[in-house]
Amino acid sequence: MNNPYIVLPVILQLFIAILLMFSWSSKNIQKLISVTGSLIALVISLLLLIKVDNEGIQIMQAGGWEAPFGITFVADTFSALLVLLTAIAGLAVSVYSVGSVRNARIKFGYFPIFHLLIMGLSGAFLTGDIFNLYVWFEIIIISSFVLLTLGGEKAQIEGAIKYVTMNLLASVIFLTAIAILYGLTGSLNMADLSLRVAEIENRGLVNVTAILFLVGFGIKSAVFPLYFWLPASYHTPPPAISAIFGGLLTKVGVYAMLRVFTLIFIPDTFLSTVIMVIAIFTILSGGIGALIQNNIRKVFSYLIICHIGFMLAGLGVYSTLAIAGAIFYLVHDIIVKTNLFMVSGLIFKFKGTYSMRLLGGFYKEHPKMSLLMAIPLFSLVGIPPLSGFWGKLLMIQGAIDQSNMLVVFFIILGSFLTLFIIARLWSEVFWKDGPELPEKKHIKYYNALKPLKRKAMVGSIVFLSLISLGIGFGAEWVMRLSIKIAENLMDPTLYIQAVLGN
Repeated sequence: MNNPYIVLPVILQLFIAILLMFSWSSKNIQKLISVTGSLIALVISLLLLIKVDNEGIQIMQAGGWEAPFGITFVADTFSALLVLLTAIAGLAVSVYSVGSVRNARIKFGYFPIFHLLIMGLSGAFLTGDIFNLYVWFEIIIISSFVLLTLGGEKAQIEGAIKYVTMNLLASVIFLTAIAILYGLTGSLNMADLSLRVAEIENRGLVNVTAILFLVGFGIKSAVFPLYFWLPASYHTPPPAISAIFGGLLTKVGVYAMLRVFTLIFIPDTFLSTVIMVIAIFTILSGGIGALIQNNIRKVFSYLIICHIGFMLAGLGVYSTLAIAGAIFYLVHDIIVKTNLFMVSGLIFKFKGTYSMRLLGGFYKEHPKMSLLMAIPLFSLVGIPPLSGFWGKLLMIQGAIDQSNMLVVFFIILGSFLTLFIIARLWSEVFWKDGPELPEKKHIKYYNALKPLKRKAMVGSIVFLSLISLGIGFGAEWVMRLSIKIAENLMDPTLYIQAVLGN
């Protein structure tokens, strides 16, 4: 169904960014525009998901050019769900930024760049064209690089150089893969590519092209062995920026892998084995990396890597149930990781440090706040019936159905590593008595904030915590969507017919 309104989430973010530029001189107006615009984006994204779920796949052919010759935007259940999650995380971080981002950073364009980043993410999820996926990735990289360097602190610059270097390498590999694919098929439309790639007789060349895409998306997703840029950069910017990065930036790479390796490159035994091996080492490297960290933001950064491995394992198993589990876990992970980086920022406002050695006694001093922070922490572990449990359960069931006990073992191992890491963090930060620190370490940043800023920071954490609880206790609804998405990914006939016609 041709529906021009599916690009509204993209156009709205662009409009908000332009409006913010015209409000450059007033920080308070920028905050109001950002929060209001993010709230409108959430409503539009929710309506889009409801429409797609009820009426089927919506498409828009830009400029009236029919596929595969023009630029196509596609809103199926998968892309609409991720646009909604982007809007949820965007609203939470926008509100959190009101309380946490300093005026100096706002003066240098924090809010316009933030909304351009959300625009790039929404565009990447909605595009039906492989080259335009690359274009949206570049918008994401440029926006995120500016946000990383905003403020110009030494640690930020060092982290940003590592971040942009690896992501530009990924872009070069991705663009090379697109060029080869275009040379093989003469098309860039993803639905059309699904049909044309299946007709290519030289499967070895197809597999080589698929590996190039896997490497390009793998760097962006921070999979083994190309993950080191993430823990070197995500802990350097302010918590609001780390939150949107931790929640969404790696997930756009996971989305691209799930889309491309179910629509264009159907994994054979070789590709499935490669994906599963990478997934296993990603789980191990992320988990072990988190074990040896002392900085709470670095712990969360390595756990991003570990849990990307879970989602990749679901793709490697390549069954409806396993992919449904990967999608459920993707939904959970976006919300929880965004929340955890915001939690780390709130802890810093109270204590003035991210070091677990210098933290302690948080529960004794702030019991209500500690109980709030426990929700995303224990959701991350996957304690039943919280949100992290159900996705792993589906993936394990899918792996057992395929007699893939190795994947089952490493998902369970990764879960126990996560449990141990979060238990250690809880003990160090919340349970143990706080050390006697020099006076400067006792600065109460939080108490120095105005009441509105305090409420903004805490309110955004409450908002995402309620979403996490909703995903866990309302798992039936999310599971239905995840299984529907997985079935459509495993059999892309509806997608192809919607884009190309019957």
